[in-house]
Amino acid sequence: MIYEFPAESEPIRQGDIFIRMPKVGLSLRTLQVIDPEGVTSSANWAEIAKAGRPVSVGAGLIPVTAIVVTQDCDAVRAPEIVLCEIKRFPEVEASAKDKTNPKRLANLITQQSKINQKWFYLPPDPKIGFDTKMAADFRLTLRVLRDDIEMFKFLRVGRLNDLAEAHFRERLGEFFRRYPYDEWYNLSADEFREYNKDRGGVVKPFPWQVKS
Repeated sequence: MIYEFPAESEPIRQGDIFIRMPKVGLSLRTLQVIDPEGVTSSANWAEIAKAGRPVSVGAGLIPVTAIVVTQDCDAVRAPEIVLCEIKRFPEVEASAKDKTNPKRLANLITQQSKINQKWFYLPPDPKIGFDTKMAADFRLTLRVLRDDIEMFKFLRVGRLNDLAEAHFRERLGEFFRRYPYDEWYNLSADEFREYNKDRGGVVKPFPWQVKS
C-alpha cells in the first residue's frame, strides 16, 4: 500500500519503520542504583539529582515498533534519532474501537485525521508486518543513538512512500507547532451554555460568558 522496502544499505530517513526498538520503562520514584561494585540499592530521582553525580541504574526495556521522526538531514549526522511509537489504531483513537463498517471507518480515518493531530494512521499490510490498522502516536517518543541504530538497520521493516511521507511530515509539524487554546473563549453566554450542555456542564466559562 503506502510502504516501500529499502535495502539495508540505504540511509535512515524520516518515515522509516523499525521493529523491536527499546522503550525505556522506569519510574523516577523508585530507581535501582548500581554502584561500581555491582551492589544495588533503591533511591528516587530527587535523591540522585541532589548528589549531582552520574549513576548507573537498572531499567526495563520494552521492545516496540516505532517510526523515525528525525528529519532526513539530521538522520545522517545527529547524535540521536528520535522515533514515535506505533500502536494499534484503537489504542490511540478510542472512537475506532468496535468499528468494522467500511463506510464508518473511511469517515473516521479521513475526518479524524484532520481533527486529531496526535496520531498518523498506518493501514494494515502483511509485507510490513501490520495485520491490523495501526497509528504512530506522536505523544510517545523514544531516542536511540544514531551509531547504534545504524548497526541495527536490519530491524527496519520498511518506510513510508513519498506521498505518505510528505503527509507524515506535515502532520508531525502540525502536532508540535499546535497552539493550545480554549476553543469556547469567543462564544456568547447563550452559545457557551449550549456548548457546555453538550459536554456535561464541566467546562469553565470566561467572565464575559456569565450572565449577570
